[in-house]
Amino acid sequence: MKKLKDILYKVAVNAVYGDTNIEVNRVIFDSRKIQKDDVFVAQKGTEVDGHLFIQKAIDLGATSVICEDIPAERNENVTYIQVDDSNETLAILSSNYFDNPSSKLKLVGVTGTNGKTTIASLLYELFQRAGYATGLLSTVKIMVDKKEYQTTHTTPDSLTINRYLNEMVESDVEYCFMEVSSHGIHQKRTEGLHFAGGIFTNLSHDHLDYHRTFSEYRNVKKMFFDSLPKTAFALTNIDDKNGNFMLQNTVARKRTYALKTLADYKAKIIEKRFSGTLLSIDNVEVWTKLIGTFNIYNLLAILGTANELGLDKFQVLTILSELESVSGRFQYVVSDTGVTAIVDYAHTPDALKNVLETINDIRTDNEKLITVVGCGGDRDKTKRPKMAHIASQLSNQAIFTSDNPRTENPETILSEMEEGVSPENYKKTLTILDRRQAIKTACKFSETGDIVLIAGKGHETYQEINGERFHFDDFEEVTQCFNLLKK
Repeated sequence: MKKLKDILYKVAVNAVYGDTNIEVNRVIFDSRKIQKDDVFVAQKGTEVDGHLFIQKAIDLGATSVICEDIPAERNENVTYIQVDDSNETLAILSSNYFDNPSSKLKLVGVTGTNGKTTIASLLYELFQRAGYATGLLSTVKIMVDKKEYQTTHTTPDSLTINRYLNEMVESDVEYCFMEVSSHGIHQKRTEGLHFAGGIFTNLSHDHLDYHRTFSEYRNVKKMFFDSLPKTAFALTNIDDKNGNFMLQNTVARKRTYALKTLADYKAKIIEKRFSGTLLSIDNVEVWTKLIGTFNIYNLLAILGTANELGLDKFQVLTILSELESVSGRFQYVVSDTGVTAIVDYAHTPDALKNVLETINDIRTDNEKLITVVGCGGDRDKTKRPKMAHIASQLSNQAIFTSDNPRTENPETILSEMEEGVSPENYKKTLTILDRRQAIKTACKFSETGDIVLIAGKGHETYQEINGERFHFDDFEEVTQCFNLLKK
């Protein structure tokens, strides 16, 4: 139990009705989970307004309510706290409730359109191999040192973030690497957290169903760097045209990485293969198992972060040469007949273009490149024709298929994708609604030396259709196809 007045520390309170000296049990924002003496935080969500459930929370035992709009009728046994922003308040309350765990370890946030998962995950691996107890908050999983938890959001809600950070502190974790999404920043889920550093990867077309305009999307990302303290570092990719923009108003220590321009952390690509990349970093040749120029940017972000956090540079370069790609990020398998299948999470136009250009940069003109790709439902529709154009333009054969249609009609999604195909590329495209059949067809079309790219879902092990999730794993599917073809 904690005092309500203590967990309200640093919260901008407009009005108080009742006693803040009371002891409270937990902080809860889902009225269905309320227990006796809990604090209920009523949030105005994008779909549901938590203010509608204040009475339900009180009926279930809440003794204090934090809200933006005070109810017309108040219960004399309940303390009501009025604030301007319930989302921001929840984040600060959560941090206070768990005794500000982010200040007791070194937390580094990674933001940008592409590369967040790879950078955060490989930083976790690097620091683990360097002998440090390390935490990870990512799209793929949450790690508390060596203990693994599953996750469903890029940036979890404030309570979840602080609960895991608190567990990390209790497990003597020294460093934690966290994906920070634009949704998470905009919804104030990272408020109240103390960051030791921030990383900017790149910015391209994504989430415009939520942010509406690219400039709004970009400005939300910048808010993260604006909020970093003087004690932190801000590491940005200045080959991206928005890289310097992120640093404009930050008071953090400014650091840069690049392949094309002068920067604090640079590398030169010497040789590219499907098995890895040979680099020159500060006149030292380094072999990495990571593939593609976009992954070398990720590697530079990892190198820069490790250096800013004080790790030995030679040790870091040695470990970097041992690290492998994250599940579903340029993950490949070669069939007995010599066909290479690559599974990648590329679900934005820019990410798909990067992967296809990487493949085309390595392969010769003797092999066919067959791309299987779809677009998710209930998400940014404007990227659908762009994805189809890129796939058909940069592949010998493009097969459009279902991704996660969610509540949308998958045929409508595919029709909107097809609108982006140029007339000269029509003959190179095929539409197969069933994703399993699309992957099988790509495998049957392939011959020795060919490359099959299956894009969009990567690490995901499900397909979401009409609100229900069914098991589906692209890597499993293509591996099974290869096994069937050899029989």
